[in-house]
Amino acid sequence: MRRTIPAAVLLALLGACSSVPYARQQQTHDRFMAYAGPPVDQFTWLGHFDSWQSLSRSELVVFTTPWDAYYLKIWLPCDTRFANRVGLSSTARTVYSRLDSVIVGRDRCPIEEIRPIDYRRMRADLRRDAKPPPPQVTK
Repeated sequence: MRRTIPAAVLLALLGACSSVPYARQQQTHDRFMAYAGPPVDQFTWLGHFDSWQSLSRSELVVFTTPWDAYYLKIWLPCDTRFANRVGLSSTARTVYSRLDSVIVGRDRCPIEEIRPIDYRRMRADLRRDAKPPPPQVTK
């Protein structure tokens, strides 16, 4: 009986720790999706992007400029969560859903959905929410 109690406590602690990254990932996903527009068929891409961020196993955001961001949903079994780098295929400087792919390692992951993200508005809202409220004057 003594050996099962510490093991059970250890398993409970490990379970609690593993939910923290998932909760943070879900919060990031929800934040980006709040600013995502309706699905589009394509976006212009000049051959490089500024950065990217994994939102889940099959979802990521690519920043084509510091202020232009696109949500991409890719087909499983591709997994962007642990990738160090990703690439994009394109056709005539344009990335098309259902035609082009996100390249993760050696895998080509077809793009199922593209949504533009209103990243400027998202950043403005985050800055506004981060400001402390003005001090209240009491009489």
